[in-house]
Amino acid sequence: MANAVNHGRRATPRGLGVVRINVGCGTTPTNGWVNFDNSPVVRVARWPMLVRVLSAAGLLGRQSREFAWVANRTEIRFANAVRRIPCADGAADTLYSSHMIEHLDQAGAKAFLLEARRVLRPGGIVRICAPDLALLVHAYTSTGDADGLVASTHMWQEAPGGIRIRMKMALIGPRHHLWMYDGPSLARLLTDAGFTNVAIVLAGTTNIPEPGELDLAERADESICVEGFQPDRP
Repeated sequence: MANAVNHGRRATPRGLGVVRINVGCGTTPTNGWVNFDNSPVVRVARWPMLVRVLSAAGLLGRQSREFAWVANRTEIRFANAVRRIPCADGAADTLYSSHMIEHLDQAGAKAFLLEARRVLRPGGIVRICAPDLALLVHAYTSTGDADGLVASTHMWQEAPGGIRIRMKMALIGPRHHLWMYDGPSLARLLTDAGFTNVAIVLAGTTNIPEPGELDLAERADESICVEGFQPDRP
């Protein structure tokens, strides 16, 4: 059972039922939550024949095929969360996002968090997890392996090759990181976006009153997680 942390906030009204959304779920959607991802594969997954054709042409690798299979069977919805999360204003009790925000540049991260503010009800909770830059730096200072540090940040991508590689990249989208965070910088990002009572939370703990099947220890050995509250008033 999840270990809840109580900061004395009032309970979120439940008149419309509990609405929990997972943004950037990838291949690990959460049962009982509304799951979104911005990969074009989510759209392609609706046509299994197209998936087979693209796979035969070498444009979908094994991981993309597996993602298409998951997306087609778990109703993952497409969303570009920087532009708009397809939810009404104040519709969600909780917004969770794991290992997605590092794929956004600074402007994109701010836009995403403003969308999170828009869709969350007063008193709602945001939980953001990302690769912990502090862990990577600690590993570097221990080993002195500069190449290992750069590789572990994933802030790079291979130079585009021929037309097939370019088509494949267009289909699956870029996978490299555009920014990195440690705990304090991620907490500051949420605070600057207007969330209150922002704090780093340990793996396995949460302020979310009804996390359901949410994996509170997802990628815990490499992640930092921060939670904050939607203000009660604008």
